[in-house]
Amino acid sequence: MADVQETHLPGIGVRFDFPTSTGTRVGVLIHKTGRRELLVYRHDDPDECAISVDLDNDEARTLAEMLGASRIIEQLDNLRQEVEGLLIDWITIDENSEWANRTLSDAAVHTQTGVSIVAIVTANGSIAAPGANDVLRPGTTVVAVGIAEGIRNLTARLRIN
Repeated sequence: MADVQETHLPGIGVRFDFPTSTGTRVGVLIHKTGRRELLVYRHDDPDECAISVDLDNDEARTLAEMLGASRIIEQLDNLRQEVEGLLIDWITIDENSEWANRTLSDAAVHTQTGVSIVAIVTANGSIAAPGANDVLRPGTTVVAVGIAEGIRNLTARLRIN
């Protein structure tokens, strides 16, 4: 059995990964919100993710069943970590999402979700503590802090499922 590395990511969740026999690193990131991501890392830079696939609970269970349910999959539901009830999540904005191309003020993000967007990450860098006039541009990623329900609400408004 492959040697699985477990990494606790404070405010985010837990990441499990391992190298395959061909040298590809694969993993699963379990966010504190319950969201799961299947990760495949680049061969030339094993610290950079080449593919990330979001899985809801049902999809994660289906994949686990297809793979024969490993020791890690059996533990996924028990590995939620809370820091004073707050969660941190990274959410990539979809092009056709409800709030794409709107300012934080126009979307009334905090008022509508109770979540604070503490950073906007773009290909050219990051905006720490974005202001009311910063725009939620498709393809960028927001770093959000809030309770699980608020994070789920924000995710629903920034992603098209």
